[in-house]
Amino acid sequence: MIGKRLKIARINADLTQTELGVKAGLDEESASSRISSYENEVHSPDFTLVKRLAKVLDVPSAYFYAEDDELADFILQYNKLKKQKPNAFVSLTAS
Repeated sequence: MIGKRLKIARINADLTQTELGVKAGLDEESASSRISSYENEVHSPDFTLVKRLAKVLDVPSAYFYAEDDELADFILQYNKLKKQKPNAFVSLTAS
């Protein structure tokens, strides 16, 4: 799941594998090969790296872990709406 969505988000952000990797804190020399291995699901990034990749790609980290594509799309849409109207969503923890 992570690989496919990582590639989609990277392409949507108009970044190369190297650019994404470097912006997420990977070494420039290995950035492209590491991102490629994640996109091809040869390896999986740890959660800390997923959070950094998500921040660079401006998507919630939950997007990468959604069990199906419909839920992943919903997560992206919710994130987009939340950014447009930050006060429109009431926190469940608010009293």
